[in-house]
Amino acid sequence: MKTLRFLPLPLLLALGLLVAGCGGSSKNVPQNAVAVVGSDTITKAQYNDLLASAKATYKARNTTFPKVGTSAYKSLSDQAVTYLVQESELEQKAKDLGVAVTDKDVQTRLDSLKQQYFQGDQKKYQAQLKSQGLTEAQLKQDLRAQILSEKLYDKVTADVKVTDKQVSAYYAAHQSTYHTPKTRQVAHILVSSKAKAQDVESQLQNGADFAKLAKQFSTDTSSKANGGKLCVAHGSSTSDGSCISTVPPFDKAAFSLKTGEISQPVHSTYGWHVIKALAAVKPAHTTPLKQVKEQIRQSLLSTAKTKKMTTWVDQLKKDYASKVSYQAGYTPAATTTATTGTGTIAATTG
Repeated sequence: MKTLRFLPLPLLLALGLLVAGCGGSSKNVPQNAVAVVGSDTITKAQYNDLLASAKATYKARNTTFPKVGTSAYKSLSDQAVTYLVQESELEQKAKDLGVAVTDKDVQTRLDSLKQQYFQGDQKKYQAQLKSQGLTEAQLKQDLRAQILSEKLYDKVTADVKVTDKQVSAYYAAHQSTYHTPKTRQVAHILVSSKAKAQDVESQLQNGADFAKLAKQFSTDTSSKANGGKLCVAHGSSTSDGSCISTVPPFDKAAFSLKTGEISQPVHSTYGWHVIKALAAVKPAHTTPLKQVKEQIRQSLLSTAKTKKMTTWVDQLKKDYASKVSYQAGYTPAATTTATTGTGTIAATTG
């Protein structure tokens, strides 16, 4: 079943980069509010609405909602308050940075969602909302938070660059990552005794079909159905996932045979092998920088942006450390972090 409710946590929160602060006293928090964040007041109505949405999500997942007074309920309540405080901090900071989410932004994202999951069928979309106990207004609020996170991320990391020099330095420091050992296509039949291996070899030397004998006698379940065929990579390294490294006795025999030649029985820790070289050895090679340059750049760019974002979030926490006050009974535990999955405030789409 599709879960339309988007995670109501901005990207930063989903990454676990923000946690609830200690906060101040409740003397400046109105009775109808759970917290005051800078110039923003978070009302009990907002808090109750978020918990009601969470309850609807639990129901849609056929999961029991925690009872009031239990530690599970307290954890959920903490997550609700934490999320609302963090959302407020992000919205206020976004305003300072000139970052805004328009109604058009939200509607465009919603239209895309409808098309992706319901092929534009409004009736199916409305039925799904109803089954989850959600309103379109709640979904739009989630989408707004998601888009805000994306825009903040883009804004904060806009100046992050990775130079060709950095790419080259990374490539030079990770040469082994881009090295492919020599490989070879072979086939083998694995049996438990030398006598059986000698019998198999004898049949093959007399013209028996290798694939048929592999399917009949081999105890290697991963290759027997394919006639014993496999690609082996020389040495301890694998090439690209399609070729495997093997134990030394097998490795030595596989790469010393002439193409088309069948080995004598080879003993290893797995048993006795009869090996046939199906093709010539492909020489080892190193993927040139030009072929992986952009892949490396994107990886380094992602790492650099994450680092920049983490620094920005740390500063955000410091900026608001003394600007958050909680109503008595609503102060979340200092380590509370809103996360995804069952037992949390919301679910992701899926």
